[in-house]
Amino acid sequence: MTLQITDAELLMQFRTTDRREESYTILIRRYQERLYWHIRRIVINHDDANDILQNVFIKVWKSLDGFREDSQLFTWLYRIATNESITFLNSKKKRFYLPIEDVTKELKNKLTTSGNFSESKTELKLQEAILNLPEKQRIVFNLRYYDEMPYEEMSRVLGTSEGALKASFHHAVKKVEKFLLAD
Repeated sequence: MTLQITDAELLMQFRTTDRREESYTILIRRYQERLYWHIRRIVINHDDANDILQNVFIKVWKSLDGFREDSQLFTWLYRIATNESITFLNSKKKRFYLPIEDVTKELKNKLTTSGNFSESKTELKLQEAILNLPEKQRIVFNLRYYDEMPYEEMSRVLGTSEGALKASFHHAVKKVEKFLLAD
């Protein structure tokens, strides 16, 4: 079996019990890198991103039979990944009784101490600027800037109107520009 089959064919094969694991493996291969980087840009840390990605694929395995195909498969996967990432950050705040500012400081610290992001000063400065954004603006910025996701698709992933997403992205861009030009 190749990766060339469509998502619809993949879903059909998954729902056929004798091809379930094979189809699931293709799904993972097809989407794991994109989902990893989406999660990673939210939580910064490589190990946390890997843990969350595993949770995403566990949820996908358990829920794929019930996927109604109201949206594209990758939209559904991005929604799960986004929700798992936000849940992770929120649990970190609650677990350590931290205000969001402290979680952001911790993420910034991980950004500079982790060797996994590009060593370029420009890239680190951009990542720091993105971390200064409010959570929703950060997610919108990442989806638009890195994943080049259309607003219509983002609307399905985040459950927000296209107009609100455009406004969030506009404000995020202005804040990032301001941060990058400061110094």
